[in-house]
Amino acid sequence: MATKYELRYASHPEDMKSYDTERLRKEFVIEEIFAADTLQLVYSLYDRYIVGGAMPKSKDLPLETIDPLKANFFLERRELGVINVGDAGSIMVDGQEYLLLHKEALYIGRGAKEVIFKAGEGQPLFYINSAPAHQAYPTKLITRQDANVIELGSMEESNHRVINQMIVSKIVDCCQMQMGFTELKPGSVWNTMPAHVHNRRMEAYFYFELEKPQAVCHFMGETSQTRHLWLKNHQGVLSPSWSIHSGCGTSNYTFIWGMAGENLDYDDMDKARPDALR
Repeated sequence: MATKYELRYASHPEDMKSYDTERLRKEFVIEEIFAADTLQLVYSLYDRYIVGGAMPKSKDLPLETIDPLKANFFLERRELGVINVGDAGSIMVDGQEYLLLHKEALYIGRGAKEVIFKAGEGQPLFYINSAPAHQAYPTKLITRQDANVIELGSMEESNHRVINQMIVSKIVDCCQMQMGFTELKPGSVWNTMPAHVHNRRMEAYFYFELEKPQAVCHFMGETSQTRHLWLKNHQGVLSPSWSIHSGCGTSNYTFIWGMAGENLDYDDMDKARPDALR
């Protein structure tokens, strides 16, 4: 079977205080997202969010339904976002082909029955997020030119970065899912500072463009009970609504953020000053 999935349960913040590193990683880190000729998925009970990757190498990979969905097809009651972090590659949606270049996105709305990640000459790497959907919206390709680009931070604070909003309500009609990626400038290593939480939605992070042996230290937890997780290239992490989500790398890097919940306002944040974190 070309599709593999794992179910992750939600954790209470009080429980997390007793987790050691191994347990933290088991609950929140997605160690492997891409494997050749495999569609790998993590179904999280945080907002029923799904994170995964499709790496079609020698054969096409269909988006098959998985047992926890209890659905006739994967997108019967869900929407899907894809960002290609590899070579150019195509996705077929109900017979229509969409070509995604590097760092381009595709939104696929509820009701699409056949989604196929196509193998080609290069090696596309399709990073996937999915959330429940209450309404059907059209499939849409989002190019780099379509993105809403925001430049934030400074070299003085080591967080000069460019945010590329791809799947957000001002660009594409969607239900509750949002996706995009943030590129840190050379010499900048901190992302998402000031750290924040938002009880209205959860997030998932995916780190890439990290050359060996570089790594990112991802911070999570309540503002008064922070923990850290070391992540390598092409690894992901789930971020509950009660947790901060911030990181610092040993070099600059790029990360994809995806989120779902009851609020589509990107700036919905309860910020914590750096000197208030513990």
